[in-house]
Amino acid sequence: MMISIRQRKEIKTTEVSEHFPVQEENVKLENKVPSGCTSRRLWKIVSFTVGGTVALCMGLLTSVYLATLHENDLWFSNIKEVEREISFRTECGLYYSYYKQMLQAPTLVQGFHGLIYDNKTESMRTINLLQRMNIYQEVFLSILYRVLPIQKYLEPVYFYIYTLFGLQAIYVTALYVTSWLLSGTWLSGLLAALWYVANRIDTTRVEFTIPLRENWALPFFAIQIAAVTYFLRPNLQPLSERRTLLAIFISTFLFSLTWQFNQFMMLMQALVLFILDSLDMLPAVKKNLKTGSFLNRIGKLLLHLFIVLCLTLFLNNIIKKILNLRSDEHIFKFLKAKFGFGATRDFDANLYLCEEAFGLLPLNTFERLSDTLLFYAYIFVLSITVIAALIVAFHNLSDSTNQQSMGKTGKCTVDLKPETAYNLIHTILFGFLALSTMRMKYLWTSHMCVFASFGLCSPEIWELLLKSVHLYNPKRIYIMRYSVPILILLYLCYKFWPGMMDELSELREFYDPDTVELMNWIKSNTPRKAVFAGSMQLLAGVKLCTGRTLTNHPHYEDNSLRERTRAVYQIYAKRSPEEVHALLRSFGTDYVILEDSICYERRHHRGCRLRDLLDVANGHTMDGPGENDPDLKPADHPRFCEEIKRNLPSYVAHFTRVFQNKTFHVYKLSRNK
Repeated sequence: MMISIRQRKEIKTTEVSEHFPVQEENVKLENKVPSGCTSRRLWKIVSFTVGGTVALCMGLLTSVYLATLHENDLWFSNIKEVEREISFRTECGLYYSYYKQMLQAPTLVQGFHGLIYDNKTESMRTINLLQRMNIYQEVFLSILYRVLPIQKYLEPVYFYIYTLFGLQAIYVTALYVTSWLLSGTWLSGLLAALWYVANRIDTTRVEFTIPLRENWALPFFAIQIAAVTYFLRPNLQPLSERRTLLAIFISTFLFSLTWQFNQFMMLMQALVLFILDSLDMLPAVKKNLKTGSFLNRIGKLLLHLFIVLCLTLFLNNIIKKILNLRSDEHIFKFLKAKFGFGATRDFDANLYLCEEAFGLLPLNTFERLSDTLLFYAYIFVLSITVIAALIVAFHNLSDSTNQQSMGKTGKCTVDLKPETAYNLIHTILFGFLALSTMRMKYLWTSHMCVFASFGLCSPEIWELLLKSVHLYNPKRIYIMRYSVPILILLYLCYKFWPGMMDELSELREFYDPDTVELMNWIKSNTPRKAVFAGSMQLLAGVKLCTGRTLTNHPHYEDNSLRERTRAVYQIYAKRSPEEVHALLRSFGTDYVILEDSICYERRHHRGCRLRDLLDVANGHTMDGPGENDPDLKPADHPRFCEEIKRNLPSYVAHFTRVFQNKTFHVYKLSRNK
C-alpha cells in the first residue's frame, strides 16, 4: 500500500530500533561502516561517471545518425539553395522563412519591426507574428547567428538544422536520464536510447520535418518529465529540491514557448497530478477527500471530479467569450465530429478528419514496435504496474485508519513509488491520445521506450512478479533485472545494426524540378510586392523562396485566417469565374497558383478529397460514383480549376495564364473587373 514519505521514515526508524541492539551494533558499525561507505561511494561515483558518459554519447550518436540520414536522403550539401528551401515542406517552410527574414534584415531592430508589423504573411493585414506564432526560436537563432563569429564557417541553413539535430541529442539524453532515475541503473537508460533509435520511424520525424514545432518542443518536454520524476523522489535535500523546481520551471516555459499545442499537453499533465493526488499516491494535499469509509471516499472523489470538470469548462468558455478567443474552436469541432457526437459539414473539421495524421493510430505501428520487442516489453511492464496501482489505490481509498500501523504489521506488501505512479498515469493518458490521433504518437512512443526499459531494469517490478509466482529470491531479481535488458540489447544490435549501416550508406538526391521551376519563375517574372493565392502548403514555400506576399498560409490557428483559406480554396470548388475573381481580389490577389495534384486529387478516397470537402460545405453534390446526402444539390457552375484551362471567354476576361508546367498553372488576375 502507498504510504507517505514521512510515514516511511518513521517506519524505517522503528524497524531499526526494534531489530538491532544499539550498543553492540554501534561498536561493530564504527569499525565496518567507513570502509563500506567508502567503497559504496566510490562505486556510485564510477557508475555515475560511466552512466553519464554513455548518456552523452548516445545523445550525440543519435544526433549524428539523424543528421546523416537527412544529408543522405536529400544530398543536402550539394543541392541549390532554392532546393534546400523547398525541402522544408508546408508549415516547416513558413517557420524557416522568418529565420531567413531576420537574417536578411539590415539590422536586428528592423528585423524585429518586420515581425511585429508584418504585412507579407497575410495580404491586406498587418499582424504581430511574435504574438500569433511560436517563432521565438527562429528569432533567437537568427540573433545568435548574427552575433557569433561563425558566418565564415557555417551557412545559415546549417546553423539552423544543426541546432535542431543538437536538440535531438538533448532529447535522447533526457529520455535516458528519466529511465535511469526510475530504475536505478543506467543500463535502463541505454536500452531506452537504443529503442528510441531502433523505432525511429515511430519515435521521431525530425530528419524530414526539421523546423516543425514539436521538434523544438519535445526535448524540453522530456527534460520536464525527467525533472518531475526526480522531484517526486523522497528525501530530497532542500538545495536539490530548489534546483529541480527551477529545472521544471525553465523546461516548462521553453516547451510552452515553442509549441502552439502546449496547452493541451499541460492540461493532461495537470490531470496526471490530479489523479495521483486524488488516489492518495502523492503526499496529501486535500485531506478532506481522504477521510471516511470507502464509499464515502469514492463519493467525495466523484463529486470532486465533477466540480473540477464543470469549473474547467465554465472558466474556459467565460474567458473565451470575454477575450473573444476563437483560435482553437476548429479543434473542438474536429474532436466533436471525430468521437461521434454528430456529423458535420464544417470545412475545417472535415479537413482534419480526412488527414491521416489526425486519424486513429494504424495497426501496423504495433507490428513495427513489436519487431524491436518494445511493444511486448511495454505491455509486460504496464500490466504489472497497473495491477500494482489498482491495489495501492484500493487500499488508499478503503483505508481510513492509521496507515502507519498497517505498514508496521506488514499486511500491505504492494507499493508504488510516486515517481513510478506519475510516469504510469502519464504513459496511459498519452497512450490514449496517440491511439486517437496518430500525429500525437511521438509523445507516447518516446515515453514508451522509457517506461518499458525502466520496468525491465526495476527491482520492484521483478519483485512483484516473482512474488506473485512464488519464486522470489534477491539473487533472482538481480539476475533478471540485468540479464533481460542485456539480452534485448544484444538482439537489437544483431537485428538492426546491419539495417542502420545500410541506411547510412544509401545515397539519394532531392528532385522536384516543377516546384523549382515555379519558384525561379516567380522570382524573375513577378513584382516583389505581388500577392499570391493558392494552397496553404505551397504558399509557405512561395514566401520562403521568393519573399512574395501571401493570401493564406499553413499556420491554421486563427479564425479569420481559416475563413480566408476557405474563400481562397473556392478555386477548387464549383464556382463561377466572377465569384472566384471577386473573392481573390478581396484579398488583394495578383496571381493564383492552381495545382493539378489538388484539382484531380486521387490520394484521398471520395468524400475526403479537397474538392469534395468544398462541395459539401457549399451544399453541392460530389463528383464521381457514390451516394450524396439528399439535401445536396447539383452546382450551377463547373469546377473552376478544370474549366479555367479551357480558356473560355468568361474566364479569360478575369484570368490570364502566365506560367504552366506539368504540375502548376499560374494565372494573373485582371484589375478592371
